[in-house]
Amino acid sequence: MSARVDILVCGLGPAGAAAAEAAARAGHRVLAVERNATPGLPVQCAEFVPQMIGADVPDVRASRVQDIAEMETYVGADPADLTPDFRGYMIDRAAFDQALIAKAQAAGADCRFGAPVQEITRDGVVTAGGQEIRATLIIGADGPRSPVGRAAGRPNVELVETRQITVDLLQPHAATDIFLRPEIVGGYAWLFPKGRVANLGLGVVPERKADLKSLLVALHAQLVTEGRLGREVHHTTGGLIPVGGIVGLATRIGPVPVLLAGDAAGLTNPITGAGINAAVISGRLAGEAAAALLAGDAGALEDYAEEVSDTFGPSVALAVRRRRALIENYRGMAMPAPDALRDSWIAYPQYWTRDRTGATAHKETRKAEETA
Repeated sequence: MSARVDILVCGLGPAGAAAAEAAARAGHRVLAVERNATPGLPVQCAEFVPQMIGADVPDVRASRVQDIAEMETYVGADPADLTPDFRGYMIDRAAFDQALIAKAQAAGADCRFGAPVQEITRDGVVTAGGQEIRATLIIGADGPRSPVGRAAGRPNVELVETRQITVDLLQPHAATDIFLRPEIVGGYAWLFPKGRVANLGLGVVPERKADLKSLLVALHAQLVTEGRLGREVHHTTGGLIPVGGIVGLATRIGPVPVLLAGDAAGLTNPITGAGINAAVISGRLAGEAAAALLAGDAGALEDYAEEVSDTFGPSVALAVRRRRALIENYRGMAMPAPDALRDSWIAYPQYWTRDRTGATAHKETRKAEETA
C-alpha cells in the first residue's frame, strides 16, 4: 500500500498533534502516524506544566487535576528551600494529549495509531505501519529517539533515563518537590502531587541506569517513613529525556524538507526536563511553517527555525552549560558538593548569575526557562 500526502507528521504527542492541527487547518492533506496503539498512552511524563501555558492552550485547563503554588528543593539532607509563587498545574497527561489529537482530527488531519515508522529512505519515503508514504514535507515530532531526526542526521545523542511510580499521597500538598543528591548522577528526583496520588520519579545518565530502581525504592521508603506517601505502587513508567540541547529544527532528507519539533528537536530543558510547553509551541509553529512553505513562502522553514531558536534557545543553552558544569564534578570519582548542586538548579540565584565565560543570563532567558 502507498499514499501521497502534502505533510506527514511523525508522532502524535503534544508537538505532533499541534503540528497536525495547524497544517490541516490551512487546508493541506495531513497524515499523522503514531507508533503507540492508543492515543495519549502510555504516559511517560511527570505531568506538571507551568501556569503560562494555560493561557495559550485551553486543553491544559480541561485536563487539570490540581494547582501548584510553589517549589520545595531538598539538597542532600538539608531542610527544603522554598521557592514561592512557582505556579503551574498537574494535569492528566493522557487526557491532555487526547484533546490535542481530537482537535487535529477535527481540523481534517488523518491520525493513525499503531503505525510505527519502520524505514525512511534517502529520498524521504517513509514506511509506517506497513504503508509506504510519500510526502512533500515531513514533520518529525517523534520523541527523543526520533527516527526522522536520525534519518536527517540530527539525532539526540545526550539522554537521561527516568523511572517513575505513582503512589498514594497521604497529606495534601501544593508544591513540586525537588531532590538534589550527588548519587542521582546527571539528574534529580521529584515528587509531584496529583490530587490523592503523587508522581515520584528520578532521572540519571544512561551509564547509571542500573541505579534507577534502587534509588527510587530508597526515596519512596524515606517518604513512607515520613508519613507523606503510601507504600502501594499503583503504576510504574519511565522513558528518555534529551539533555544535549537543540539538535536541529529545519533540515532535509534527500529532496524532502524536514522540520523537527518538541523532544525530537532537543527542545526539552536539559536541567528540569520540562518539555510540554516547548512541544506544543514548536509543534504549532512547525505546522504553520509547513503550510506556509507549501503555499509558496520559500523562507518559511528558516523563519520557523529562527523563531523557535529565539524563543527557547537561550534557556536551553544556559541549561546545557549548567548541566555540563555539574557533570564535570564527577570526574575522577568525585561527588558534587551541595553548592555545586545548587548552582545547577533553577531555584537558586547562582543558576542565573554570570557564567565562567563572562556571559550573563538575561531576564528573557530566565523567563523562558521558568515557562519551558
